[in-house]
Amino acid sequence: MTTQEIIDQLPYGKSFLFVDELLHVDENGAKGIYTYRKDLPFYESHFKNHPLTPAVILTETMAQIGLVCLGIYLLKDIDQNVSIAMTSNVIDFLKPVYPGEQVTVTSEKLYFRFNKLNCKVKMENEAGEMICKGNISGMLISKENG
Repeated sequence: MTTQEIIDQLPYGKSFLFVDELLHVDENGAKGIYTYRKDLPFYESHFKNHPLTPAVILTETMAQIGLVCLGIYLLKDIDQNVSIAMTSNVIDFLKPVYPGEQVTVTSEKLYFRFNKLNCKVKMENEAGEMICKGNISGMLISKENG
């Protein structure tokens, strides 16, 4: 399975897809990049006259690259009617992300058992500075019911 095939299987529409490129994925983790375009609609209001990327969007970006892309890869030889959905996260936010910034997300699989995937995930800016880090978990869900 190629990295583009994994991205193509992500269950998000264009306006909620936070993966530009998947650089690497294997059974131990994933790495990808995303650039927060300056025209994303949430920048109009978060915050007025000083736009910042909301923490929930940073978390979603880490989940899409570090958890869901990895989950799609891990499930490639299993039932194609299931996917991974985020169930919990604990994230420390260390630096802001401004419109136009590119980030790199790297995840490390901690475990995948009992239908639950848990990953250690970090996000860095182009200078290699840590933006946020933590753990994200997800569970298998049926695509038919999800």
